[in-house]
Parts: sequence; structure tokens; C-alpha cells
Amino acid sequence: MRKNPAQAAFTLVELLVVMAIIATLLAIAVPRYFSSLEKSRETALRQSLSVMREAIDRHYGDLGRYPDSLQELVSRRYLRSLPVDPVTGQADTWVTVAPEDSGKGNVRDVNSGAPGSGRDGTPYGSW
Repeated sequence: MRKNPAQAAFTLVELLVVMAIIATLLAIAVPRYFSSLEKSRETALRQSLSVMREAIDRHYGDLGRYPDSLQELVSRRYLRSLPVDPVTGQADTWVTVAPEDSGKGNVRDVNSGAPGSGRDGTPYGSW
């Protein structure tokens, strides 16, 4: 048995040192974590755009015209489902680009409708 319970407790200085160490580690780790999250969102956005553009090209190669909407790519099974924009978190923010010849469909290209810019400074809408 202990005779003096105060000897078993932490001192205020020891607690402050431990909290300072934890704060320093968090100051190092948190920015890297959020940076990696942003990088992964951008990578996912580029991949989603690439997949949709490839589906648009396959549609054009098979049928000789561009799709009338992104949903047509899903209904004709060029895509299983319309991907979610990883920046906005929604599947309905994609911005379509029409071809010069309006008789060849409505969707020649697709861009992100997310506001803001990527880590390289280019707007998401121009990717």
C-alpha cells in the first residue's frame, strides 16, 4: 500500500511537457494529412474525367455521334454510373462541352463544375 497518494500523480510540469510534445507532433502531422487529402481528391477528379472522356470517345466511335447527355453514357452502358465529382461530392455538377456541329450530339467533352483551383493553380473547370 502507498502511504502518500500525491507521489503517484503526475506533476503539472510533466503534463505540460507531454501536451507540448503532442501539440508539436500534431503541428507536423495535420498539414501533411490535409495536403494528402487534397492530392487524393485531385487524383480522383482527374481519373473520373479521364474515364468519362474515354466513354464519350467510345460512344462517338461506335455510333458516329456524341451522346446527348452524360446519362446516355450510363443508359447505353458505356459507364456503370455517373461518377461523383470528388471536389463537390455530387454527380450533377459536371459541365458538358457541346461539339461545334450540333447535329452530332450534345456532349463532346466534360469538365468539373467545382469552384476553385487545384494545387497547381489551374481552375478545376479547365481540367
